[in-house]
Amino acid sequence: MTSYCEYPTPSSPLASRAGPRQWAGLAVLALPTLLLGLDVTLLYLAFPALAADLKPDSAQALWIMDIYGFFISGFLITMGTLGDRIGRRKLLMLGAAGFALASLLAAFASTATQLIVARALLGFTGAALMPSTLALISNLFREPSQRALAIGIWATMFALGMAAGPLVGGVLLDHFWWGSAFLVALPVVAVLWLCAPWLLPEYRDESSGRLDPGSVALSLLALLPLIYGVKHFARHGLDWQGVIALLIGALGLLLFIKRQRRLADPLLDLSLFRGRSFTAALLILLVGLMGVGGAMLLVTQYLQLVSGLSPRVAGAWMGPPALAMLVAAISAPLLTRRFPVGRVVTGALLFSVLGYLMLAWVDAEARTIQVVSGFALIYLGLGAIAALGTDLVVAAAPTGKAGSAASLSETVQELGVALGVAILGSLSGSLYRICAAEQLGALSTAVNESLWQAVSVADQLPAGVLEQAREIFTQSLNLTALITAVGIGLLAMVPVITLRGGH
Repeated sequence: MTSYCEYPTPSSPLASRAGPRQWAGLAVLALPTLLLGLDVTLLYLAFPALAADLKPDSAQALWIMDIYGFFISGFLITMGTLGDRIGRRKLLMLGAAGFALASLLAAFASTATQLIVARALLGFTGAALMPSTLALISNLFREPSQRALAIGIWATMFALGMAAGPLVGGVLLDHFWWGSAFLVALPVVAVLWLCAPWLLPEYRDESSGRLDPGSVALSLLALLPLIYGVKHFARHGLDWQGVIALLIGALGLLLFIKRQRRLADPLLDLSLFRGRSFTAALLILLVGLMGVGGAMLLVTQYLQLVSGLSPRVAGAWMGPPALAMLVAAISAPLLTRRFPVGRVVTGALLFSVLGYLMLAWVDAEARTIQVVSGFALIYLGLGAIAALGTDLVVAAAPTGKAGSAASLSETVQELGVALGVAILGSLSGSLYRICAAEQLGALSTAVNESLWQAVSVADQLPAGVLEQAREIFTQSLNLTALITAVGIGLLAMVPVITLRGGH
């Protein structure tokens, strides 16, 4: 290991406690995390304006929205391991510079194709930011309780960015053109480049070998088709195109695992999965984020289509859940100083179960406060499991593999959200179509397909039909939330069994 800053080594007496400089370093690391969260929701608000300007066709519109997620998910594992090899701070700064340049390209794109390319570059460079920030936290904070608290603060910045996105985007779009939403990255990257050399240590694993191009290719062959298949399944159902993508991804995953077992210095160290807490934490993150992804989709639809809120107002209502996540992400690591971590994680998941049950009993009378309160409890559980689960994953890895472990944690969470949107979104959509066919008959293809389409042709519908469609959507949300509550309730048993040890 080579450290380029005057930081205590793990063997020194000062290594046990972090001081003001380390906490200032955490503030620097929070900036790119916040930026990535902003970038997710800013585009949703800016999309109508950019669509009117660039006039993308339907395929281009989908790629503008999706290609960022494909690339950031596909390259996370590669970037995490690359940071361990070339230097985590170096990769963070290079990724941030690339993100700023890609943001400029996106802001001034004159065609839909240019914007798609820029979004792909944003995903590629964004993949360098998340694992680098998380791995550097493990260098800044050696003492376990402080590291857990630092990861708790880090974990909630992404959600805060997502919650602030509609508000920031609304202000920008009121005064500037749609491209201004992408320029938010420039001041953030400028601050990062000014402060990182002074406040962040450099770390690279001197014992690691060269990056294996074959492993990188196979990881992309596994992740990109899997994520595409899941997203395609969510949007179009399980057709031949989605099935082929999933089969290609599964084949790529098998070949990737086989190659990692043969390499002396693999891209992903599969021996990490031998640790019970490591594997359990990944499972909790995967299933927990599946529930959150599905709930986020249905709650945002309820607020806009049933409560009738504008995207900006609906985004503002996401503020209280984000605050709940912040409180949980900070308090959960503090609670583990007094209670075993398994009990804290179980308690957090039970709060989420209560939130899903609140959604299961909401009606179509625009119960905005009830829906937001239920989602806040879900986010409360998310804040705790994101902080504690991520800390368990990073802490279980050797120092030289922290970047690889961090990237795996991020990949699992990205995949969990995508699966949640696909599976729970499809379940809710299927329930809606079945009930609409029974209750509304052949009144309208649009009404029977989805509430979005029913709202789009509301002026052509007979009186009372839209209200019926809203009731059917709410019923499908109820049943989906109830099923999710059962699943998360079963998941709450996992930490009790597998994380029984220690605080």
